[in-house]
Amino acid sequence: MPLNLTLTILAIALLLTLILGARLHAFLAMLMTAIALGLAGSMAPLAVLKSVQTGFAEALGFIAVVLGLGAMIGAMIEISGGGRQLADAMIERFGQERAPWAVLLASFLVGLPIFFEVGFIIMIPLIWNLARESKKSLLLFGIAMVAPLTITHSLVPPHPAPAAAAQLLGVDLGRAIAWGAALSLPLSVLGGIVFGGWISRRVFVPVPELIARPPEETRRPPRASVVLLLLTLPVLLIVIAPLGHGHGFLALAGHPFTALTITLLACMAVLGFGRGLTRDEVTKALTSSLAPTGSLLLIMGAGGALKQVIVDIGAGAEAGRLLAAAHFPLVVVAFLLAIALRAAQGSATVAIITAAGLVAPMLKATPGLHTMPIFLAVCLGGGSISHVNDAGFWMVNQYFGMTVPQTLRTWTVMKVVYTLAGFALVLGLQQWM
Repeated sequence: MPLNLTLTILAIALLLTLILGARLHAFLAMLMTAIALGLAGSMAPLAVLKSVQTGFAEALGFIAVVLGLGAMIGAMIEISGGGRQLADAMIERFGQERAPWAVLLASFLVGLPIFFEVGFIIMIPLIWNLARESKKSLLLFGIAMVAPLTITHSLVPPHPAPAAAAQLLGVDLGRAIAWGAALSLPLSVLGGIVFGGWISRRVFVPVPELIARPPEETRRPPRASVVLLLLTLPVLLIVIAPLGHGHGFLALAGHPFTALTITLLACMAVLGFGRGLTRDEVTKALTSSLAPTGSLLLIMGAGGALKQVIVDIGAGAEAGRLLAAAHFPLVVVAFLLAIALRAAQGSATVAIITAAGLVAPMLKATPGLHTMPIFLAVCLGGGSISHVNDAGFWMVNQYFGMTVPQTLRTWTVMKVVYTLAGFALVLGLQQWM
């Protein structure tokens, strides 16, 4: 096995040992592991530190703003009692047994146009309140939420990774959207309802009390329909953004930063000032909501640093060359290559785009092959194994209030289950694609 790929595997083993064995905080453990891996991979000390700094900054450049605005929106919904109202309305409308189906459908529709992280932040207050009201494991609703969000993020253009992969592989974008969405729905049901229901009966996860949990208000709560409208406002703004063709007010309002800011201002007006809260009360609620995000942002930043070091020592490229040289059908090579890249460096976007770039020349050199199965195999593989070097892993870990072993048993296994099932479907249906 190539040296840097071996070092990466050893680094991940070291990271797990530091977190699970030595009980170090995940931020410190990942930072130490990133530096150790860079030095072991023959990078100059200053180059290692530069790689850590670059990875940290890239990881937080987008997500820090989204998490901050999302935490504030969650605080306003929580302090108004709106989350409980919406949860009660959903349970009354669909019944406790079918509430996960409602969550799955809502998350699937939200996940089609917007990023995983943004959809997660929009939906998480509802998930917390459904779990509180039903007294069931948070996983019952949480897995039903994250499954469609993560599946559509890696399979359906115009999400960045599948859109780029379609272009690199010469796949018609319309057909890529159609097949990606068609495959995402049954996989979401498998991961979110079947696996989510099964694992929630075996792992009970209570609602975390430290995240976005300001004191509840005693004033009359808002109607569920008002809360639902506020939650869907950023989705609507993002969906209509393409009508602005990259210019003007629609393009500005449809960016996730602007869409969430507008939504937060609406929540402050309707759920705060509109219900008689003073400016000091609203400010106090918003300020308290930001405190728990500090640890999460540090962990995600350190994960980005580790990912960047893995990329810079060339471990991902080594994995690509190793699999490209194997004598397997191209669809299998594409799938395994994307899995190896995802497991090695953590980012689904990087894994999918890199794997597509490596597979594209092989596809052109093999005339007569259908491109759609290759495209779907790359996207499925790149969206597969999520563990301690993935920012999404830590997002689920922190917002669900789980331990690292629990996150591996739930989130990581769910990703593997739907990935393998999806690849089996691709192999079975490839002659019709």
